[in-house]
Amino acid sequence: MDNNKYQDIVNRKTPKENVLYNGMIAFFVGGFIGVLGQFLMELYAYLFHISQSEASIFMIMTLIFLGCLLTCLGFFDKWVTFARCGLIIPITGFAHSMMSAALEYRKEGLIMGIGANMLKLAGSVIIYGVVSAYAFGTLRLLIMGG
Repeated sequence: MDNNKYQDIVNRKTPKENVLYNGMIAFFVGGFIGVLGQFLMELYAYLFHISQSEASIFMIMTLIFLGCLLTCLGFFDKWVTFARCGLIIPITGFAHSMMSAALEYRKEGLIMGIGANMLKLAGSVIIYGVVSAYAFGTLRLLIMGG
């Protein structure tokens, strides 16, 4: 069998992804997380009589806690198969990546297991986040002036 014939068979058998459907699901789930975050900020600002910027810290902590808790209970991976980037892109995905690595390597101990492997998945996000923030900050400084 030649390569072209083989590639045609592979293309016919490969499941097709519905990009529009997946995009809409991710959009609405991500939007729901945004609405939940805004609700939590308003709630914390009202309950604790603090500013929105202070309440945002509590909101981020709550979303990180929920992402970690749902990962530990085994729900997060199941929901990601449905929601895809709607759950992975917000802060919940970052919390999930760190918690899942910590759970996977916990048997190897605190230092060589959790400490050495927790940032395996999240490390690239941190590096590229810092580098892009520096690049865009420099660009803004050059365009807007000092």
